[in-house]
Amino acid sequence: MTQDTSRIDDLRARLATVIAIPVTPFAADGSVDWDNHAPLVHRLVDHGVQVVTPNGNTGEFYALSAAEARHAVESTVAAADGRAEVTAGVGLDTAGAIAAALHARHAGAGSIMVHQPVHPYRSAQGWIDCHRAIADAVPELGVVLYIRDECVTGAQIRTLADTCPNVVGVKYALVDPVRFASVARDAGLERFAWIAGLAELHAPGYWATGAVGLTSGLVNVVPQLSLALLETLRGGDYPKAMKVWESARTFEELRAADASADNVSVVKEALAQLGLSERTVRPPSRLLPTPVRDIIGELIAQWQTEGWL
Repeated sequence: MTQDTSRIDDLRARLATVIAIPVTPFAADGSVDWDNHAPLVHRLVDHGVQVVTPNGNTGEFYALSAAEARHAVESTVAAADGRAEVTAGVGLDTAGAIAAALHARHAGAGSIMVHQPVHPYRSAQGWIDCHRAIADAVPELGVVLYIRDECVTGAQIRTLADTCPNVVGVKYALVDPVRFASVARDAGLERFAWIAGLAELHAPGYWATGAVGLTSGLVNVVPQLSLALLETLRGGDYPKAMKVWESARTFEELRAADASADNVSVVKEALAQLGLSERTVRPPSRLLPTPVRDIIGELIAQWQTEGWL
């Protein structure tokens, strides 16, 4: 199959949005609750979410089997039903990521997000070679890079994209908006869709330095809040954006605490309190202690008062 340049260009523009990272719902016994997976994706799309990424970190990608990850993509494509872009998460070893990318293409996803390599030894050239192999395997799919390593430079990203024009987006997830600004400009600010990969908490700072989209786990819980933040940032109304940000702040700080140890647990607890899903997570995540659950209950009440729910 050949690359559809116009579709790739369109995808770059479409990534300038809230990119939802849906949870993978589990039953009480820890098995995937596939009956509830599609309704959760439906809820996102029904609220206006334009891009959905199954098998992201909030989807507990690293705790899923290969078969479960494939099913998550298939379920998401069916639930989105052409109303939203499906950007499937792939990763782990290079061969496994290629196999997952080929499956995503077959399942009907239009793009992939490549998780940051977890190998302890990563050379600059090796990083380029790994991502080139994945991107070359699916030239007709858009590719979003997931950057969590401060050693990845703008020059590396630019070199990769010079030979892989389907690399159209970069999810940048380092707590350093100044470094992000430099990397984005060294790689090409207009060449890629630059995505604030640390969700709502860091979105305003990254937006000020070049981001055009943001990933979100909060959107699973309060879609209107995440989308409202997007609109205020798009409009350049930072005072209003920070008022919206304040409504998301405590929830996102709970997720970010202790090196993001409870990132998924906080989202699933909120969904459980709303009656939308079980709170079950898989190790190494944990169920939340009662004091944190109580805070989330207070936040839900606050959001209801503010009209977000």
